[in-house]
Amino acid sequence: MCLGVPGKIIAVGEELHELATVEVSGVQRLVNIALVCEDHPRDLLGCWVLVHVGFAMSILDEDEARDMLSALENLTGEAILH
Repeated sequence: MCLGVPGKIIAVGEELHELATVEVSGVQRLVNIALVCEDHPRDLLGCWVLVHVGFAMSILDEDEARDMLSALENLTGEAILH
């Protein structure tokens, strides 16, 4: 089964084809934002996105992202939110 994980965009490049840095529970990963970037990448700074296999698949609001992280925590029995 594949699963998307909510992450917060904390750094972007100048163009949408550059990878952005997303943080999930203190862990940073590089992700492709081309599927969710409609204008300039800097507009996505601070946004929550659903990350799947290295791609930001959709934009989430913060409450939705936190609810998803909480549900994942309940499934795994491990702390995901800090």
